[in-house]
Amino acid sequence: MSRYCYNNGRIDITPYNISLLHSAAQYMEMYSSVSGTQNLSEQTEKSLHEINEWTWSEILICIKQSQGLFSDANSLAVVKRCMDSLVGRMALSSESSSSLSTSSPDSSSIRFSCDTRSTESLRNGFSRATWWFEDLLVLSSEFVEMLIKSMVSQKLDHAMIVRFLVYYQKNKSNTGTSDEKQRIIEIVIEMLYILDWKSILCKSLFGILRVALKLNISKSCRNKLEKMIGSQLDKATLDNLLIPSPYGTTYLYDTNLVLRFLRALQHGGNCQVTLMRLKNVARLIDLYIAEVSPDPCLKPSKFLALAMSLPDSARDSYDEIYRAIDIYLEVHAGLSEEEKTKICCALNYEKLSAEACIHLAQNKKFSSRSAALALRFQQLKLKNLLQGANSTCHDGSPSEGSDQIVVYAGKLDLPDDSEKLKAHLQGMQCRVIELEKVCRKMQSQMTKIMKSRVGSHSNARSLPKLCS
Repeated sequence: MSRYCYNNGRIDITPYNISLLHSAAQYMEMYSSVSGTQNLSEQTEKSLHEINEWTWSEILICIKQSQGLFSDANSLAVVKRCMDSLVGRMALSSESSSSLSTSSPDSSSIRFSCDTRSTESLRNGFSRATWWFEDLLVLSSEFVEMLIKSMVSQKLDHAMIVRFLVYYQKNKSNTGTSDEKQRIIEIVIEMLYILDWKSILCKSLFGILRVALKLNISKSCRNKLEKMIGSQLDKATLDNLLIPSPYGTTYLYDTNLVLRFLRALQHGGNCQVTLMRLKNVARLIDLYIAEVSPDPCLKPSKFLALAMSLPDSARDSYDEIYRAIDIYLEVHAGLSEEEKTKICCALNYEKLSAEACIHLAQNKKFSSRSAALALRFQQLKLKNLLQGANSTCHDGSPSEGSDQIVVYAGKLDLPDDSEKLKAHLQGMQCRVIELEKVCRKMQSQMTKIMKSRVGSHSNARSLPKLCS
């Protein structure tokens, strides 16, 4: 500035000093002309209009100098123009990388850096859309935020933005203080949140989560990360979910975190939850429940919350939940009858297989009420089977197999007393096996009858299944 003042308002303005000069000119209110020449503010503005003539490395140098002036609002105008220019070049390179790769960096209409590192990057991998990732590692977290917002406004591919953010986070997590790492991870989460979540790999989100759990990030950022993970929970793996519990707790795995993922899946996010996705999540959660059920410190309320976290429609079978409850009750042998009954509320007895129902009824770890319910639902299944068989025989003359079903179903009237109920189990198991054989025979006979009557393959295919 002294040189400018004592040289009649003449000074060389370059990418190496423009951010400092612009901030100083604004701060000193140098808006008046000096010796008939343009004032310093006007000169810096004029130089900024020529930013498209700068090389890639010159823009980066200008941005790096501006980082030291980030608290100065006057420097933001310079930074914004630099960011917009960088993003414009990224967009152009991704669109015409094939043509640019055959020419020298400065021969195109937009000039790039001629320094050794950037030239080598352009020469060896310019056709790759990620050539600029390493160069931008010099940016602070605040400047990365500005860069991403500029990328979004210029409609760059969200998948590419995500890849850069993950790359930036991984490289920056190895250096810096705890506070710096915390700020970086928060900025990365905030920027990912404004992108299309479908562009983010589930694996990347869990990688960020594992880093975030070691840092004291804000509650708002944690909630946003959990929402993004919840929206892709159907793509997660069991290893992703097996996150150790927070320091100072006694239980093995962070079940509260998984419950929050499930709430985010069903009540938040920007992705529609289809029945197929829910079924995929149910299979994953069943594996998770089986993994955490042997934990002696897992409270019954948490176990029950996990087992009942998804709607009934998400499961076609409750056999896996039954097995998990069986393990849990074995580890927690001291539970009261009332607590056991509450845990068994997670079961849908109608969706238990015959084998599971019979096993449950004989299982001394379960309450007597659960055993009775399992058997009664199995009896109801068989009676419904009988009704279905009768309704299929339109001519009113049941076959020999149908008579057998009536006989066997008549033997299944179960006593109310729980002890007597269990005494009938062994005989019932044999009768169920015999019934299944009869049902298969009946189904084959009825299919032949319907084919001969209707002669339609579609009607035969729509016959009710008599055996599961």
